[in-house]
Amino acid sequence: MPGIASGRTSKMAEITNQIPGYLRRNYWWAYIHPVGVRLFERQWLVNLILWGNFARLRDAALDEFGAEIRGRTLQVACVYGDFSTRLAGRLADGEHLDVIDILPIQLSNLRGKLRPAMRVRLQLADSSALAYADATYDQTVLFFLLHEQPQHIRRKTLAEALRVLKPGGKLVLIDYHLPRPLHPLRYLLRPVLSLLEPYALDLWRREIAEWLPGNAQAVELRKELFFGGLFQKIVVVRSS
Repeated sequence: MPGIASGRTSKMAEITNQIPGYLRRNYWWAYIHPVGVRLFERQWLVNLILWGNFARLRDAALDEFGAEIRGRTLQVACVYGDFSTRLAGRLADGEHLDVIDILPIQLSNLRGKLRPAMRVRLQLADSSALAYADATYDQTVLFFLLHEQPQHIRRKTLAEALRVLKPGGKLVLIDYHLPRPLHPLRYLLRPVLSLLEPYALDLWRREIAEWLPGNAQAVELRKELFFGGLFQKIVVVRSS
């Protein structure tokens, strides 16, 4: 069946070419290669990578939206572990969760974790150029995404996340942060992040708020640190 094989190869090449170069170069082993996806899709391993803090950080993000989430919700980028299913489980009756990702394999992986009753819509999309109209969502969440993006993409992602947020809507960010000077992991993690997460140390050097667009018009910007400052939660409420 040479024609079918050729067609499949062409389609795969087309999908691969749409993946940003920085993602293919730096994260093929974690998010693109099927072996990597199967390896990292383990709850205990994700928790280990976050030094036992996955559940705490997950719940810190979800609790910002309440026990019952109403309105339109957007999750920007898929997450290993049960973050998305827990988020979907908090949706009020009749509400939906939209999850976007630029990698088809990540959307497929998430689809395999969802139960039929979960009201989750998956879409292939670029976080730095969302196709949604302004003021579409009541809440948006980015869980450990910003540290994986170079600065120019990070700025666009934040601008887009705020653009699609309704006035009074809430943006929740969970990511890395510079740990306190005496934190035992501060000097151990620096070379590890430099090798495996080439953009992560940006979040050690600068505040996430510095990458927000100048016209963000936030009525509230709140920051909370976890695990000796190694992780942070940023909450941005868009003004009305």
